[in-house]
Amino acid sequence: MVTQTKTLGEFIIENQEYFKYSSGELSRLINSIRLAAKVVNHEVNKAGLVDIIGAAGDTNIQGEHQQKLDVYANTKFIQTMTKRNIVCGIASEEEDDFIAVNSQDENHQNKYVVLIDPLDGSSNIDVNVSVGTIFSIYRRVTPVGTPVTIADFLQKGNQQVAAGYIVYGTSTMLVYTTGHGVNGFTLNPAIGTFYLSHPDMQFPEDGKIYSVNEGNYIHFPQGIKNYIKYCQMEEGDRPYTSRYIGSLVSDFHRNMIKGGIYLYPKSSKMYEGKLRLLYECNPLAYIAEQANGKASDGFTRILDIEPTELHQRVPFICGSKNMVEKAEEFMKDARNLNT
Repeated sequence: MVTQTKTLGEFIIENQEYFKYSSGELSRLINSIRLAAKVVNHEVNKAGLVDIIGAAGDTNIQGEHQQKLDVYANTKFIQTMTKRNIVCGIASEEEDDFIAVNSQDENHQNKYVVLIDPLDGSSNIDVNVSVGTIFSIYRRVTPVGTPVTIADFLQKGNQQVAAGYIVYGTSTMLVYTTGHGVNGFTLNPAIGTFYLSHPDMQFPEDGKIYSVNEGNYIHFPQGIKNYIKYCQMEEGDRPYTSRYIGSLVSDFHRNMIKGGIYLYPKSSKMYEGKLRLLYECNPLAYIAEQANGKASDGFTRILDIEPTELHQRVPFICGSKNMVEKAEEFMKDARNLNT
């Protein structure tokens, strides 16, 4: 990878003209996410030294046990975005309901809402495995100056104006798109600055990695079982390599760079799927499509799914275009055999 000297701040300013709503507000919002990411990164990197690892003792709206860093990251991202007066609403995977920002201020002219998974894969913190943050940005659909409503958050993924993720690993990277390609920035911890390290990121059209929790194999739909067997078959460039970290951001990031497919289908245990449409699937699907990849629930484009609730779950198949299309073939063939 060619060494880059351009900072994230410089890149945002230089590319602001390509954003059709260019007013500086979106740039300030991405800068606030950058700031919060650096704060969370600092805590993640000292997790073994202070009392920040382990369970917090609470559960979130999905009934999942919250880790201490879940709570910390959620607080820091919300505080950073609300205190800088740049959003009108925030929805977090860790909160029961959305948060209206400055809803009583008649002069509040902010136009954007943010949906965020503050710390994806946080249970891996205790064992020193990479985790991440995922974010999604929309323009509000209700009138500016009025309190946000649920309608501002329940927008299809194809209405996103920006999306990205931060992966906290051997290095810390912020990857994002505003609809004009995908670029990755690596944090130089010595000076606290993100530098452009991965310009114009693209999924290879084909890959040799499949990422799925095969421990749930018996519960998967037949189409997914058939696709996994296809991945394991010795033929042509197969068998593929199985790689599953258990941190969605990390699995997605690796597959985008090396070529691969990520699968989290519905199952007989989780009929709707496990991953959240608004906080995980939509933003990663938007990034994937901007990087020449594809994202589907097995039959439907993720970005075309109509959200019905904040914490809606869906099946998720995402990655290199040809691999996703092959998985969809297996899903449709299995469905046709049952009809």
